[in-house]
Amino acid sequence: MPLIGEIHLFNWCLEMENLHLPIIIEIDEDGYYIVSCPQFKGCHSYGETIDDALENIREVIEICLEETKIEEFNTFIGFRELDVAQNVKTSCI
Repeated sequence: MPLIGEIHLFNWCLEMENLHLPIIIEIDEDGYYIVSCPQFKGCHSYGETIDDALENIREVIEICLEETKIEEFNTFIGFRELDVAQNVKTSCI
């Protein structure tokens, strides 16, 4: 047991691990780039350029990492495109 007034200093060694996270990029009707990281609930941002949007989503991801345990990450499966028929008016002669 430490004596009163005795100070213990601990050397903490933090290892950084790089995470490879999927980012979805869209452009809205006003020309802003909308970015989302599907690994986290509610992880979205935007920017006037793709670089701005990516910088902004990086900050949001850092907040999400502080608040979310790795076991709680959403599981990103992948990206698919789906063909959907759209009604198109044509003139029949």
